[in-house]
Amino acid sequence: MSLNYNDLILLSQGAEAKIWLDKKKNLIIKERIPKSYRIKELDEELRKKRTRMELRILKKASKVINVPKVIDSDDYTIVMEYVDGEKLRDVLNQQNYKKLMKEVGIIVAKLHNSNIIHQDLTTSNMILKEEKIYLIDFGLSFISQRIEDKGVDLHLLKEALESKHFNLKNAFEYFLEGYKRYEKFEEVMERLRKIEERGRYKHK
Repeated sequence: MSLNYNDLILLSQGAEAKIWLDKKKNLIIKERIPKSYRIKELDEELRKKRTRMELRILKKASKVINVPKVIDSDDYTIVMEYVDGEKLRDVLNQQNYKKLMKEVGIIVAKLHNSNIIHQDLTTSNMILKEEKIYLIDFGLSFISQRIEDKGVDLHLLKEALESKHFNLKNAFEYFLEGYKRYEKFEEVMERLRKIEERGRYKHK
């Protein structure tokens, strides 16, 4: 896929990819960048594999929740619709967080019922547009039935809420009200407790 960088705005650059905005076409382009420290053939295979996995998960997730629509792709690049809303991180407040966190819980329950593990559940990866929440950035995501993986997903979200939204009382509890729709809710709660105990033990 040939990109005309003159038409693109670089939104962010992480360890694995650059995220571009094509404002004229209202598109997001995720471009997995080569790593010079890796053997060329291995680097290409890894980038292809991760791009294919992300495409697969976006397609699967789109059947149950709101995600950006995939427009085009090649071995290393995914072109998606630009969800022009606000990051949940920036709009959560005392008036709306109870309702919104419950909705996030419903979204994650739907993901986990489909055995999708996001692996980067933060309010920075959730976009609020026209009262709908879109989940973005599936670059680390994978498919798994393991309760452990789902417990880790929740643990990461809980830590993110306690770090970024510590002023919003019981935000994670409101999330759990929605997450109860996950069919193995109690099993994940038990595993989450064990994950947290392991974390406390490590810090002693």
